[in-house]
Amino acid sequence: MAPIDYEVEYNNRARVPEHPEIFARWAFEAENFRAEALKAERARLGLPYGDTPRQTLDLFLPQAGEAAPLAMFVHGGWWRSLDASMFSQMARGLNVHGIAVAVVGYDLCPNLGIGDIIEQIRRACVFLWQRYGRSIFLVGHSAGGHLAACMVATDWPSLYPKAPASLVPTGYAISGVFDLSPLVGISVNQDLRLDAAEARRLSPLSWPNVRGRIFDAVCGGLESSEFKRQSRALAQTWQEAGAQTRYEEIAGTNHFTVIDALADPQSMMTERAAELALAIK
Repeated sequence: MAPIDYEVEYNNRARVPEHPEIFARWAFEAENFRAEALKAERARLGLPYGDTPRQTLDLFLPQAGEAAPLAMFVHGGWWRSLDASMFSQMARGLNVHGIAVAVVGYDLCPNLGIGDIIEQIRRACVFLWQRYGRSIFLVGHSAGGHLAACMVATDWPSLYPKAPASLVPTGYAISGVFDLSPLVGISVNQDLRLDAAEARRLSPLSWPNVRGRIFDAVCGGLESSEFKRQSRALAQTWQEAGAQTRYEEIAGTNHFTVIDALADPQSMMTERAAELALAIK
């Protein structure tokens, strides 16, 4: 059997040459959604949760307002690119189902490491909990899927003694990366700066604090075998560790178009995400 070419398997922009057009469409749709939400007085933009300009979140509210169940969306970009402002529309589907959605930003590699980004997203979760006193449903795409898994597997009281253990009990990762070891030898690591030990430490695939958690790992049907393996492996490993997991492939979608369904209130993805979010007590 030929060795796996990880450079090819993880280079999604090369696999999807039309990605610039997809990114431009996302930015256009996000701007329009923000304008709609502001006009309806259902947007709280630029809420700072940390001390750098990118450590802010935009909160999009359903008709129930700030009393609604709470979700967070974390964008991808290999922890080194893209911006939360491109993904505002990812709140649309869940908003229609009565769920508030925080679209969160974070600082990027190589200015800091993946471990630092994990801590930033943790601070964003604690910020929302302190503000609203509710547990959070985490949704993440690509690198954001990794960060969503990290939040679900976090031992919250050990880091924030006043936070509940169930601060983030449920998550939904779209095309996530949960075992970082394959990234050590490919070009993206010029910015990530992982060595083998750090890659293992930051891989939520092997984190122990998952018993009783609920987590879906999905990916596009047109994605590489490695991205499918990553999601299958997380679902299987966490299930064996006592979590309730589900693996699914979304037919006909690639690494980027797979998340478009979140903007559609009637999509199966949104229906499932809403089911998980509304089940949180």
